[in-house]
Amino acid sequence: MENKVYNILITGTAGFIGFHLAEYFIKQGHNIVGIDSINEYYDSTLKYARLSQSGIDKEDVEWNKKVKSSKYTNYRFIRMNLEDKEALFTLCNEENFDVIVNMAAQAGVRYSIENPDVYVQSNVVGFLNILEAARHYNIKKLVYASSSSVYGNNKKMPFTIHDNVDHPVSLYAATKKSNELMAHTYSHLFGIKTVGLRFFTVYGPWGRPDMAISLFTDAVLNESEIKVFNNGNLSRDFTYIDDIVKGVVSAVLTDKSEPLYEIYNIGNSKPVQLTDFIEEIEKATGKKAIRQNLPMQPGDVASTWADVENFKKAYNYEPSTDIVTGIAKYVEWHKSFYKKQ
Repeated sequence: MENKVYNILITGTAGFIGFHLAEYFIKQGHNIVGIDSINEYYDSTLKYARLSQSGIDKEDVEWNKKVKSSKYTNYRFIRMNLEDKEALFTLCNEENFDVIVNMAAQAGVRYSIENPDVYVQSNVVGFLNILEAARHYNIKKLVYASSSSVYGNNKKMPFTIHDNVDHPVSLYAATKKSNELMAHTYSHLFGIKTVGLRFFTVYGPWGRPDMAISLFTDAVLNESEIKVFNNGNLSRDFTYIDDIVKGVVSAVLTDKSEPLYEIYNIGNSKPVQLTDFIEEIEKATGKKAIRQNLPMQPGDVASTWADVENFKKAYNYEPSTDIVTGIAKYVEWHKSFYKKQ
C-alpha cells in the first residue's frame, strides 16, 4: 500500500459500515468527504449518533451543505441523495476525488418486498450516478458494496465468485446483481477500476437495529420473545465489522491496476448456526432467550458461506474475529448505547 494521502468520497457514512470506514480512513490521515441521505428506513437517532462520533452535529446537517467535523480536520459531511445527480456531480467537480467507496444502499431483504420503488431509486439509479461521476470526473477507482444475497438459494457451499448468480430471491439481491453488471460495463467502456465486495452478514458495534444481533440482544435483555425463522435451521457467515473494514481498506489502498473489473466475497468463511449465535448472545448477556419458532420468510435464504480465497490472494484479506469475541463486543456496546437513549 502507498503512503500517499487520498481524497476519498465515502457514501453512506451515517450508516453502519460507512461510518466505520470513514473513521478508519480519517484516522489514517486521508481526506474524507462523507455523504448520506439519512433516510427513515430505521430510526435516524442512531445515524445521527454515528455522525456525532465523527464530529458532525445534527444541528449543522442540511441538505447539500458541507459540514466540517468538529473532531477531525480532514472530514466533511453532506446530506445528499445519490439520486440527485446534479448535486453529486457538483461535489465531484469541486473535490477532485481519487476514489469513491460506495456503501450507501437501501438495505434489507424483507423490506424490499413491500417497498420495491425505493430500492430501484437508491440502489440502481443512485449507483448509476456514482458510475457516471467516476466517468466524468476522472475518478481512478470505485470500491462498492455488493451482497451475499446475489447467490440466492445456491445449494453449493461455500459460495465462490464463479458460482451462477442469475437467480436472486429478493429485489434487494437483484439490485445488487445489477450493480455488478453496471460496474462491469463501465470498467469495459471507460476504463474505470471497479472492485465489488459481496458482504456476508456484517455485525458489530453501531450496527443496524433491524439486524438479527440487535433484535436478539434487545429482546434477551428485555426478556421478550425473539423470532427464530425456519425454526433456527439457518446458518450465516457472520463477519465482524473490524474484519470488513480491513478488507475494504486494502481494496481501496492497494494499487493493482489489472484486472479493471473485480468481484470478491468478503466474509468470515466460518458459517454459524443461528441457534449457536443466539447461545453466544445468551452467554454475553447472562440471560436466556425466549424463542418463538417461525417458518422461513419470503426472500430469505437458508445458508451463507463465503469462499474468500481469491480475496486473500489479491488483497491479503485475513478475517480474525470469532463470534465469541465479536458478540461480546457487540453486546457491551448495545447495553451502553441503548442505556443512554
